[in-house]
Amino acid sequence: MASGGSVDLEDVPSLDLMTELLRRMKCASKPDKRLILIGIGSFLRPPGSGKGTQSPIIKDEYCLCHLATGDMLRAAVAAKTPLGVKAKEAMDKGELVSDDLVVGIIDEAIKKPSCQKGFILDGFPRTVLDEMLTKQGTKIDKVLNFAIDDAILEERITGRWIHPPSGRTYHTKYAPPKVPGIDDVSGEPLIQRKDDTAEVLKSRLEAFHRQTEPVIDYYNKKGVVSQLHAEKPPKEVTSEIQKSLS
Repeated sequence: MASGGSVDLEDVPSLDLMTELLRRMKCASKPDKRLILIGIGSFLRPPGSGKGTQSPIIKDEYCLCHLATGDMLRAAVAAKTPLGVKAKEAMDKGELVSDDLVVGIIDEAIKKPSCQKGFILDGFPRTVLDEMLTKQGTKIDKVLNFAIDDAILEERITGRWIHPPSGRTYHTKYAPPKVPGIDDVSGEPLIQRKDDTAEVLKSRLEAFHRQTEPVIDYYNKKGVVSQLHAEKPPKEVTSEIQKSLS
């Protein structure tokens, strides 16, 4: 290590240096973008069409940093940063971490060199973020809403069956077992998880819509929301994203 904790470039393999140099040259011509991703949790999304699959594609294509607020919050607490200490105090009391604290953690993150071309913000749909960005003279360029009809979600979730020992997953419509209720490989019975019911799904969707609809309405008025069809195959979702960001 060189003085100040920085990496001594003489110790970095030439291939790694050249790869990073080429990446930076490619990124130099990319426009700055500040994005928010909104979408239902991975336990409900069709495989490959949600934020978890699409975020790395967007990140690499546009040279953005990916900010998952849950991960950032845990990292700040673990590192015992001033904001992390305050966040831990709130969590230890059983309180929600305030928006101001989370915005402060985001503010620190987007000042890093990796966020020079912009960021993808995942997991903090709050309009208070706009106030912080406005003070910096920037703004949200696009909100990508990974939308999927509630009825489609219900069909996908309530038809799901699993084989617990192996983790194999089946669906009565999309990927049915050869024999209903029986695992193809072991011949053992399949089960349906307790939370894979219409009642539990309805409760989760109500909470999701309650949290995100005011944010979507807010950014709709600014004309920056793109509605994506998250029920489509991954490549089609990627294509929709590229069109919305062009």
